[in-house]
Amino acid sequence: MGLNRRDLLRGAAAAGALGVAWPLSSRLTVAQAEEAAHQLGVRWDDGPFTLGVASGDPVADGVVLWTRLAPQPLAEEQPLPDTVQVDWTVAADRDFRRVVSSGSVAATAARGHSVHVPLRGLEPGLRYYYRFTALGRTSRTGRTRTAPDGRVTRVRFASANCQAFHDGFYAAHRGIAREDLDFVVHLGDYVYEHGKVGGNPVRDHEGPEVTTLPAYRRRHALYKGDPSLREAHAAHPWFLTWDDHEVVNDYSGTSPSLRARRDAAYQAWVEHMPVDAPNPLTPPVYKQRRWGNLLDLSILDLRQFRSAQNLPDGTILGAEQKAWLKQRVDQAGDAWHCWVNSIMLSQLARKGGGYYFTDQWDGFLAERKEVLSHVHEAGMRDLVVITGDWHSAFVDDIRPDFDNPDSPVIGTEFTAHSVASGAYSPEWNATNGPVMGAANPHLKYFEGNRYGYDVYEVNPRRWSTHMRVIGDRRDPRSPVSTLTTFHVDRGRAGSWEDRATADSPAQYRRRT
Repeated sequence: MGLNRRDLLRGAAAAGALGVAWPLSSRLTVAQAEEAAHQLGVRWDDGPFTLGVASGDPVADGVVLWTRLAPQPLAEEQPLPDTVQVDWTVAADRDFRRVVSSGSVAATAARGHSVHVPLRGLEPGLRYYYRFTALGRTSRTGRTRTAPDGRVTRVRFASANCQAFHDGFYAAHRGIAREDLDFVVHLGDYVYEHGKVGGNPVRDHEGPEVTTLPAYRRRHALYKGDPSLREAHAAHPWFLTWDDHEVVNDYSGTSPSLRARRDAAYQAWVEHMPVDAPNPLTPPVYKQRRWGNLLDLSILDLRQFRSAQNLPDGTILGAEQKAWLKQRVDQAGDAWHCWVNSIMLSQLARKGGGYYFTDQWDGFLAERKEVLSHVHEAGMRDLVVITGDWHSAFVDDIRPDFDNPDSPVIGTEFTAHSVASGAYSPEWNATNGPVMGAANPHLKYFEGNRYGYDVYEVNPRRWSTHMRVIGDRRDPRSPVSTLTTFHVDRGRAGSWEDRATADSPAQYRRRT
C-alpha cells in the first residue's frame, strides 16, 4: 500500500517541488506533465485512444458510444489534424465475429476530437461490444447493454459520486467495473475545478482554479488517466448528471458573471462523457429513462437552471424542468420511481435552527415543499431518490413537510459515500451524527468514515441498497465489502435495515 495522491502532493509542496508533483502546472512541458501524472498513479491507454472508451444513456434500441482522440492527454492542443475520421464497430460477441453495426464519424478539433455515436437499431435488453479505429490504431473493447422493453423481473445498478483526483485512488471504480450490473449512474462532481490540496495551493498558470476550455479539458484528461475509472466506463453503460465542481463550487448556472466559464466547463464535460448533446454549451442533462416496466428514472439537473439560494421564490429546478417533473409525477405508472438527484433532497436542520448547507434543497424550501406535496397529492408511490455530494452516507424518510412530524412518509432517499473526495473527520462524525439525528427525525442512518459506492438491486417486490465500501483510498487495489443494506418494500413507503448488517459501524442509527 502506498501514499494517496493528497499525501504525495503535500510532500511535494513541503519539499518545494510543487511544479514537479502537480501535472497541470503550466510550468511543465507536456512530457514533464505526463511524468508527474505517472507518479500519481496515472496510466493512459495507448494513443490516440488514451482516455479509453465509454457508452451511456441506454434505451431499448441503442446507446451513445464515446471516445476522444488525445495522443498527448495533458497538452492544451492535440498534435492532430483539424479533422480525423474515426471508424466504429458494434458486435454481439467480444471477438467481433457477429458485427451488428458499423460506421464512421469525424472527430474535429473544435470539439476536442471527441467522438459521440448516438447509435440506434439495436435489440432491447442485450449486451453488445464496441471499439473504435483511427490513425491505424484500434481502441480497447468496451461492453454495453441496451435497456429492456416490456416485463422485467430484476435490475442491478450502481451509483458513484465525488471523485476528487487528489484525494485518493479510484478503488471504488475498480469495484464497480467488476460488479454484475446493468448500468451505472454518476451523481456529479466527476472532476474538481480547484487546485488546492490541504492548505497548499497547487496552481496552474491561470491561478488556483481552472477557468478556460483548454484547462477543463486537461482536468478531465487527468481524471480519465486513472485506470480504474476507464475500466468502469468500459464495463457498463452510464447515465450521468452533474453537480457544482464540474464548473465551480456552489455555482448557479443562471449567474451572468459565470456564463463564459460555465460554457467552457459544459463543453469540456460533454467532450468527455457518453452523452448525446448536439450543442455542447447547453447539454440536455435532465431526462426520463425506463428499464422495462420495472424502473422509471428521472435524471435531474440541479445546477444549470437554479437561482441563487435562500430566496422566497428561489428555484433549484427552473420553471421548465419543474413542470416536466410534475408531469412525470402525474403520469407515473406502476413501476419503481427513481429520482437521480445530485444534492441532498431531505432536510438537514441544525440543532437550534437553520440548516447545515443551503446549497442543497434546504436553500429552496418553497420549491421542495411544492414538488413533494405534488408527489403526495398525485398519489405517486414507490419513490426512491439516490443522491451524492455529501461524501457520507445517509438514509432518510422523505416527507412533503419535514417540519411537520405528522407529515406522511412518501419515499426514501439514499445518499451514497464518495468515491474518493474527503469527508469530515471521524471525530466530527462521531460528535455530529447523534446531533443530526436528534434534529432531524426523518434521518434514519448516517455513516461518514468510509468511501465507496452504492449498488441497488430492484425487483417487483423490493428495492435493496447495498453500501459498498473500500478498505483504504490510499490503495488503488483496495478490496470492497458491504457495510450495510437497506430495503424498501413495494407499496410501503419507508426503509428498513437488513438484520444481518444492522450492527455494522455507523455514527448514527435510528432504532425503532
